[in-house]
Amino acid sequence: MTDLVQEPPLRTRPRRRARGRLSTAVLAVGLLTAAFNLRIGVASVGPVLSDIQADLGLSEVVVSLLTTIPVVAFGAFAFVTPALSRRLGLHRLLGATMIALAVGITLRLQPGLGGLFIGTVVIGASIAIANVIMPAAIKRDFSRHIGLMTGLYATALSVGAAFAAGATVPLLSWVGGGWRPTLALWAIPALVAFLILIPRLRHAPVRDPRTHDVADAPSDAGEPTVRALTRDPVALAVTALMGLQGMSYYAALTWVPTLFQDAGMDADTAGWMLSYSAFFGIAASLVSPALAKRTGPAWIPVAVAVVLTGAAFVGLATAPMSASYVWMTMLGLGQGASLSLSLTYIVWRSPDAKHTGHVSMMAQGFGYLLAGLGPIGLGALHTATGGWTVPLMALIGLLVLQMWAGALASRDRHVLGGRG
Repeated sequence: MTDLVQEPPLRTRPRRRARGRLSTAVLAVGLLTAAFNLRIGVASVGPVLSDIQADLGLSEVVVSLLTTIPVVAFGAFAFVTPALSRRLGLHRLLGATMIALAVGITLRLQPGLGGLFIGTVVIGASIAIANVIMPAAIKRDFSRHIGLMTGLYATALSVGAAFAAGATVPLLSWVGGGWRPTLALWAIPALVAFLILIPRLRHAPVRDPRTHDVADAPSDAGEPTVRALTRDPVALAVTALMGLQGMSYYAALTWVPTLFQDAGMDADTAGWMLSYSAFFGIAASLVSPALAKRTGPAWIPVAVAVVLTGAAFVGLATAPMSASYVWMTMLGLGQGASLSLSLTYIVWRSPDAKHTGHVSMMAQGFGYLLAGLGPIGLGALHTATGGWTVPLMALIGLLVLQMWAGALASRDRHVLGGRG
């Protein structure tokens, strides 16, 4: 008798589809909640930099390391991500980064400089690994909705940064004026993200029986090496765009509240201005991938983002107080669009999830190493010149290079010579 494979009863199929949709929805919420945490550890520091500096007696250059170290770590630790993801799988590794992120943030409670800077390194390493995982996970799990999910991903980054920048100073008063417990409170969202991801983490990843590597993670077998990507013009353009937009983003995230305070604005309002700009960054992050898909020539969205950011820097340099809301609106729109486009091009310029992991590693590894120069460079220029005009003009000069890199990255090509 021939064994027949029985089809499931028709009434069970809608239930399975419903469970599948629910599982996908929970995964999407988990990924976006994790993304919400990927700027909090940095954005929460800017509004209390002056408190940290006064409490510990640090110079401007040294205190800027608190926002520079994570960005440099974003680059340095990105290169270990493929090896870790092959062993743990994308989702389990992402869950582990949320736990590590919460630990790093909590370490800031320790007295002295040791806990503060060690915690900052752990925060940067955790975010670095998650940064690389996210585009690959989106390419794999949401291949039919890449534009939407990438836009939501970039939006979650902006929302997290905005929330941290705007809420840190009010929380400072709520916990009795201590910057250490205030910063430690930001461990809570990371733990929430881990809890949402638990249903996905319970499933053991499928492994290659020959290599014992996770099947859906970036693999070295038959895949491009970092050396090959560093010679590829498409990968280089995507990397340069990521690094250059990151330089201005993290420089502004670190020093804009201080710039406004130097101009006479109170600390609460200065922190609010950064949060206010992020609202427009959220909107720009959400719509930029869709607009870039439909707009021609392809470089126009990049140009619009650069012009808006440049106009904001000119305004902040010449008249920061007279039209502060105008400048911060432009800054939010320009930087939000730049971030979203740079993340989108990582996915669009890769033919599949495995290539996306490698391109993401290169773009975010080398890109964030470059971006880390922004906060400390701006702080050094401010110390040397005693004002903000020269530092902001330097950022405007870098926007010319960002425009060039973005124009190249926007072309419809895949890495290593393939058509997009």
